[in-house]
Amino acid sequence: MAGSDAGHALASLGLAADFAAAGHECIVYTGLRWETAAARRGLLVRDLPGLAARPDEDDSDAGAKLSVRAARMALELAPLLALERIDLVVSDSITLAGGWAAELTGLPWIELSSHVLYDQSRGLPPIGAGMAVGVGWRGRLRDGVLRALGARSHARGRAQRAQARRGIGLPPVPAPAARFVATLPGLEEPRPDWPERTHLIGPMFFEPTDDEFTVPPGPGPLVVVCPSTAESGSDELTSVAFAALADLQKTGVAERGAPRVIFSGLEPPADVDETPDGLVAGLGRQDLLLARADLVICGGGHGLLAKTLSAGVPTVVVPGGGDQWELANRVDRAGAGVLVRPVTRAAMRAAIADVLGDPSYAAAAAGLAATARQITDPVAQAEQILNARGRGSACD
Repeated sequence: MAGSDAGHALASLGLAADFAAAGHECIVYTGLRWETAAARRGLLVRDLPGLAARPDEDDSDAGAKLSVRAARMALELAPLLALERIDLVVSDSITLAGGWAAELTGLPWIELSSHVLYDQSRGLPPIGAGMAVGVGWRGRLRDGVLRALGARSHARGRAQRAQARRGIGLPPVPAPAARFVATLPGLEEPRPDWPERTHLIGPMFFEPTDDEFTVPPGPGPLVVVCPSTAESGSDELTSVAFAALADLQKTGVAERGAPRVIFSGLEPPADVDETPDGLVAGLGRQDLLLARADLVICGGGHGLLAKTLSAGVPTVVVPGGGDQWELANRVDRAGAGVLVRPVTRAAMRAAIADVLGDPSYAAAAAGLAATARQITDPVAQAEQILNARGRGSACD
């Protein structure tokens, strides 16, 4: 179960494909926009009911939006799970209704985080701030004060969730059988309080098309520009990146020559004033493209960022808010890319030239990719949960 946004739906479809490859029967409840793409991979998609807000629901309150709507949706989903004779539910971490419906039906369920673990930790600064762990007693004091400042809002969210669960007859605290964190281990910050039954399973990828990009000819480095699809993404990325790349085509990048540019999207925004020579724009399989890319310029959303780093490709990141800011800072600290803020033509041009001209960035990206050897097999873990309950082999 996952909402229809690409960052969450594609990770769930990727995990479902792994289950199906292991011989399990899967249904993916998400937006029907993914039905055709899923069918090409032999996956069954059904519409996730109740996603749209109703007139009496307040979308301005994020906690209420998550919890109140989740309770309503869970009541709609529970009968569907019973009718389908489901054995196991895997529910996206912000699609709370999936796990709650499983509990209402007496089914085991697993929470899927399609990004790094965003639980707050006593050993880290507030997740989302993008800050490195404080050093020394002053650093630890800083982190503790910042965590305390956010504690009230976290407590309010937990209270809203508990109230919504009690309203549909569930205990106040959710009880997943396990939690899957679908990211590269190298993108996680070490923490002293890693939650029990929480497994790093590596990023989950799903290619919604079989089309391939036409790669521009020439010997120069191949640069991919891919703006964020999230509402919190930066609107400046594409226009500034194009202008900077046009500059670098005139001067070249160190000894590597003029960059070749692909825009991963239907077409560049209409307000772009300048485009690089030979620009190719469209949709295609990103995994095949990244196997040939030298640099990706992106907004820092986890899906593309994890796919880029898994291919050992360095990045220039123009983050928006929320998790994009957190992830961009982690990549910058790891030396696998450069965070650009504020977004100016000169800053973007310098960042692109720096990453393409210094092999240490690609080496750091390859190092992050290598951490995938540390992941847990999610299908085997789910099968252990099913076997412990003596159930069958279907999954949702």
